[in-house]
Amino acid sequence: MALASRRAAALLLAIAALVSVLAVPAAAAGNKTGQVTVFWGRNKDEGTLREACDSGLYTMVIMSFLNVYGHGRYGLDLSGHPLAGIGDDIKHCQYIGVPVSLSIGGFGNEYSLPSKKAALDLFDYLWNAFLGGSKPGVHRPFGDAWLDGVDLFLEHGTAADRYDVLALELAKHNIRGGPGKPLHLTATPRCTFPPASYLKRAVDTGIFERIHVRIYADADCEAFWQPAWEKWTAAYPATRFYIGLTADQMTNGWWHPKNVYYGLGPFVQKADNYGGFMIWDRYYDKKYDYTSMVKPYA
Repeated sequence: MALASRRAAALLLAIAALVSVLAVPAAAAGNKTGQVTVFWGRNKDEGTLREACDSGLYTMVIMSFLNVYGHGRYGLDLSGHPLAGIGDDIKHCQYIGVPVSLSIGGFGNEYSLPSKKAALDLFDYLWNAFLGGSKPGVHRPFGDAWLDGVDLFLEHGTAADRYDVLALELAKHNIRGGPGKPLHLTATPRCTFPPASYLKRAVDTGIFERIHVRIYADADCEAFWQPAWEKWTAAYPATRFYIGLTADQMTNGWWHPKNVYYGLGPFVQKADNYGGFMIWDRYYDKKYDYTSMVKPYA
């Protein structure tokens, strides 16, 4: 009798333990979306845009950078990639369901938007050179292919810069980014919150579809990214947030895939407006095969 009682009690304990396990979501399951955005265009040896899209790893590709603008001059830097053929690659990516955007800014010092006019001029150039417009005298580097969106990757600026004007003008054309598709407006800041005034004024418009919060190559972000992430996601609840990771194992702030699974993923996915992962960049991702290891946790 005592033996039967002990067996019954053990069975009940086992059932209770199983129920408790099933009732609690898996630590890394969370609010996963499977969305992964990658930056392409920073190294000629990363392969073609078509190859990146065909890898099956990414749900969006951002070309980088348009890094000269604001004073009547415009410059596109794709790190030596030949422009011939990129237009066809863009169309191919779009055909298989991978949108392609263009990031403006970058790490150089030849860009600014010091006035409302400069912002409107930049919009006019972007619209006619890369998006749904056309204008005599404005060269289209990718021919009749037009991109799916614009990203702000701003490493410097002043309080006078009017990225808010640019964002609002792009938003007016949101439903005309292409044939029956939206124009994606995104930003890729360092994790510091609040952001610099020139970016804050833009994102305060509330019209950014997504923000990629970079937590690498910055000592403060590496140490304090969690409270920064919570502030970003709370401040802009209508915007989707992507956590920005580096694929380069030699860059400070690199996350081992196992730590993405056990720590980073479950934390960022607690936010209701979590969107996915942003990977910097295609060259290092191809070299180290990083996204294939972390995408299941996105």
